[in-house]
Amino acid sequence: MPERTRPGLTLGPVYYLWDAAKWRDFHFRIADEAPVERVLIGETVCSKRQHFIEPHLAEVVERLEAAGKEVVFSTLSLVTLARESKQIREMAAESDHMLEGNDLSALAVLKDKPHTISPLINVYNAPTARLLASRGAKTICLPPELPFASVQEIAENCPDIDFEVFAFGRMPLAISARCAHARSKGRIKDNCLFVCGEEPDGLPVKTLDRQSFLTLNGVQTVSHACQSLLGELDDLVAAGIRSFRLSPQDCNMVEVARLYRAVLDGVMGADEAIAGLQKIYPAAPLSNGFHHAREGAAWVARARNLQAS
Repeated sequence: MPERTRPGLTLGPVYYLWDAAKWRDFHFRIADEAPVERVLIGETVCSKRQHFIEPHLAEVVERLEAAGKEVVFSTLSLVTLARESKQIREMAAESDHMLEGNDLSALAVLKDKPHTISPLINVYNAPTARLLASRGAKTICLPPELPFASVQEIAENCPDIDFEVFAFGRMPLAISARCAHARSKGRIKDNCLFVCGEEPDGLPVKTLDRQSFLTLNGVQTVSHACQSLLGELDDLVAAGIRSFRLSPQDCNMVEVARLYRAVLDGVMGADEAIAGLQKIYPAAPLSNGFHHAREGAAWVARARNLQAS
């Protein structure tokens, strides 16, 4: 097994539609202040949004790399058009940066080229992980719905693969060729007028009895609750997880990264960090249910964990 190094932090791609200046300035601040080693950039959810960030891509990459961050380009998570397929092929052929695959069509193009695997691809067992690694995958971010027992088993059976865990953010659950976000506002995908930009943290969905349920983000559905594994980091590191992914939300992500770094470095307790996280991101309840083989929206208190063990 490779020598264990200091656990790293990865900032995932921005799933939401932010205006160009906000997207640029967000990454500038990440470059200058956030204790993360790897940053994923690029449109992941809807190719129609691509033109918002394209004018700033070069300067964002330059700023991040000047700050010592590794930049990885994220590919689309659902390819339905010829131009989208062409874009991924061109990225694979021309980019000097590592790419992240978000669906199986991208993996066919990335075969034998070093790349990473996103949490949107279902890696539920060790044989799948080994197959992906044999085709060029260098890092695999496991899906957020996996319980710890499965994460532990996969990592133990694949000691030569760098595994990452989705440790913060609203969890990606589904993606569709149709846009429920646009439809909720009386529009269709082809004439959406980018209404998803009106909710920079997603559009909340409630059940008929007014309980918070899911969140819409264009063609993507994410959880209402925000996954936080601050209290589980020690166990995950012991199981062999080498990096932790923070998925950008509309909050102070620099402070979120600092909390995770402090817990990983042992300079802050998990309970103190969780309390701080709730203040930084009060928009959604924290959850860790999937990790504990419960429903994803559940919160399993740290004290209860200790008693159970």
